Amino acid sequence: MIQTTTPKLTLEEFLQQPETKPAQEFINGQIRPKPMPQGEHSLIQGKLCEVINAVVEPHKIAYAFPELRCSFGGNAIVPDVVVFRWERIPRTSSGRIANRFEVHPDWSIEILSPEQSQTKVLGNLLHCSQNGTELGWLIDPDEETVLIVLPDQRVQLLRGDTSLPILTGIQLKLTVNQIFEWLII
Repeated sequence: MIQTTTPKLTLEEFLQQPETKPAQEFINGQIRPKPMPQGEHSLIQGKLCEVINAVVEPHKIAYAFPELRCSFGGNAIVPDVVVFRWERIPRTSSGRIANRFEVHPDWSIEILSPEQSQTKVLGNLLHCSQNGTELGWLIDPDEETVLIVLPDQRVQLLRGDTSLPILTGIQLKLTVNQIFEWLII
């Protein structure tokens, strides 16, 4: 039997491929599909962007983007929410926002879907931390917890009325419970 190997794509070759729905990520040389968001995931994602942007956008402090591809450190990931400090948002020479973000986010937020591997999602947050991201959150709706990834890849598991750490310079107060209270509509 003759074995053939599938040639591995480079990050640049992956980025040249057409976008798919759901999005695909390029991690350690492998393409992985991202699951389509379901109700809880979608609601938390939208609400986080809304709440963060209400505080940061008027003062041009930062901006929260949903499902934005970020390519850095050899991987192309699509976190559920990324926050970039205003001055770090990639722009074209004319000042418009760039289409390709080839830098790490300042804050990366993942919301665990039922069929997702917590280890793989945490791996994305650790990759962000290794490459300069200041803060990561892994929100687990089933457990009603938020796992925090801090600089130097220190992690904390938070629940209940515990205040969540927020990116420095953003005047926002949120607790773990407040995030999950959004699910009651």
